[in-house]
Amino acid sequence: MTDRTPLSDLRKSYEQGALEEHQTASEPLRQFEAWMAEALRRGIPEPNAMTLATVGEGGRPSCRPVLIKDVDARGIVWYSNYNSRKGRELAATPYAALQFHWVELERVVRIEGRVEKLPEQESDAYFASRPLNHRIGAWASPQSEVIPGRTSIVARAAELGLKYGLHPPRPPHWGGYRLVPDYWEFWQGRTSRLHDRIRYRLAEDGRWVRERLAP
Repeated sequence: MTDRTPLSDLRKSYEQGALEEHQTASEPLRQFEAWMAEALRRGIPEPNAMTLATVGEGGRPSCRPVLIKDVDARGIVWYSNYNSRKGRELAATPYAALQFHWVELERVVRIEGRVEKLPEQESDAYFASRPLNHRIGAWASPQSEVIPGRTSIVARAAELGLKYGLHPPRPPHWGGYRLVPDYWEFWQGRTSRLHDRIRYRLAEDGRWVRERLAP
């Protein structure tokens, strides 16, 4: 016996907002910018956190949290170790999906598209803007590889800190990615599980087609 509420009994009624077609922007980037601005204004914890899903060997999916670092008409940018699991999977299959979940606003944004590496000069510029310990960490971590323990990577970071001092260069195995969207979906929780879902899909002529999906 336990006093824990069964997972099957956990329910929440979504009542904070609505999303009607006439309330949305004609292009998904403008809609995303409006929602991100509201998340920032409302003080949502880590509104820049997003889940990145990639395709691995044999079509097996994997996902993990990353942080958006830029967004414009070209796409959505984040940075990572190119040799990590996600880096290897993107090298083999350069398509991915992203998801933002702003629980406090009862909102989700989903994005899908092709992924490309950023030009080296853009990765260099961003790397130089990072805190020093983050730059050293990018050198020290063989991301996604098995290590004998935490002390080994802490020692490696200390060693590299002494080697590079205040000006570590960008590692060749670390840099930026950009997802070029061809699909956006904006989800607003509603009562009775009749949620609002507005999809934007990229048509062959380059126009964004806006559609409502069933919840």
